[in-house]
Amino acid sequence: MEVVVSSIAGDMVNRFISFIIKKYNSQVNLDEKMERLQQLLHRVHMVVEEAEGRHLTNSRMLLELKKLCDAMYRGYHVLDTAKSRALRILRIEEEEVSSSGSSIHSFRSTRSSAAAAYHELQSALDNLETMVSNMAEFVLLLGGCERMFRSPYDAYLYADNFMFGRHVEKQQIISILLQDNPSPSAPTVLPIIGAGRVGKKTLVAHICNNQKVLSHFSSILHLNGESFRRTEHEAFIQAGRSLVVVEFTSDVDDETWQKFYSSAAAHMDRGSKIIIITKVQKLTRFGTVRPVCLNSFSPEEYSYLFKVLAFGSTNPEEHPQLASIAKDISGVLGGSMITANVYAHVLRKNQSATFWLSVWKKYSNVVRSNLWHVMDKDHPIDISNIASSPTPLRLMPPHSENDRSRKDLPKVMFGDLIAGSAILPKEEFELVAWESRIPPYKKFLNLAKFLDEMNLPQPAVSPSKKRRR
Repeated sequence: MEVVVSSIAGDMVNRFISFIIKKYNSQVNLDEKMERLQQLLHRVHMVVEEAEGRHLTNSRMLLELKKLCDAMYRGYHVLDTAKSRALRILRIEEEEVSSSGSSIHSFRSTRSSAAAAYHELQSALDNLETMVSNMAEFVLLLGGCERMFRSPYDAYLYADNFMFGRHVEKQQIISILLQDNPSPSAPTVLPIIGAGRVGKKTLVAHICNNQKVLSHFSSILHLNGESFRRTEHEAFIQAGRSLVVVEFTSDVDDETWQKFYSSAAAHMDRGSKIIIITKVQKLTRFGTVRPVCLNSFSPEEYSYLFKVLAFGSTNPEEHPQLASIAKDISGVLGGSMITANVYAHVLRKNQSATFWLSVWKKYSNVVRSNLWHVMDKDHPIDISNIASSPTPLRLMPPHSENDRSRKDLPKVMFGDLIAGSAILPKEEFELVAWESRIPPYKKFLNLAKFLDEMNLPQPAVSPSKKRRR
């Protein structure tokens, strides 16, 4: 009997040791792949930064740059996910070993997670290896492209003072603006279409500040739908080669547009252009060239941007736990550039894991109440749980910063509300979601209402349930 027991015990020990060795070898292999992925990302990022500093007029090169950027952001996302998963697995194993000593159970529970990480890393590696092997011709052609004039914004001197991404779209628009018009007697009309809060106006503002664009046009005029309708077109259309930027929030009838366009064709010189900024898809019918469509950032691109903004000058590699939390926070922010800037600004000032976790949990609860669906419908939003100390607040739909009726209201920064440093007035006040520090220096404003506990809506009681006495 003792021989049987000894044999079984020896077999279990051998299996356990074999499992530990395999797991160790697998982890070493995983670490090697992560290091290789990091090296490839450095190489691709170097080429992308060089490309973003040059004027690319070739549409195929712009397409290749777009592919490089997509592969790069996917690679960073996979790398961050792998590091976050490894950190989580290590924490779980330490807790299980310290609490129950069940090492074998801990190892088995993490095997499938490690396999998933290995597969994702291998896929990202294969993709980047292919991109790098085909990159030589792109780099060679890149050397013949003219360098851009570098401004502080383009040089990324400040983490929250630059326009992230959109380089391909920016080059496409500049190329159209500098080209000759298809019809010498009429200005080219370029529609720029995109959903709300994707950065259409910011992109156009950067383009209007580009040195080539500024030297190409004698004047640049900005109009919105209201001024477009009420102004006599002859009064504002100037002679010379001009660029007119019109922002529309609603559809325009064909007769009004045709009157404007005819006047523009009669007064503006050859080479003049008109840009339409809108989220109304139907307005693309006024374009004379193919519209430029701005989509929301991909989850991988948005995650990378948020991490850059949240850490600022701090190296995320030195704070793996914060980097993991930042990835989780970016996943619930809905892709909004405004929200990314607001929360990143708050997190950057308090780089504590406890604080970052509390911010993530509070915002996750708000998102579960269909925040983005409500915002898109311009309905009031309950933001009571966003504040550091829960306060009954209702956020009203956004309004224009030029609205004179709101000028005298108290103002509170959204970031101060989240951080708990704001003293909230017990009345209506203006909540400044974000104030851009780069052109066009736009403010994103909402009216906030403080609701007394007695005025909060009470939850409905199901008629089928009787209240206990």
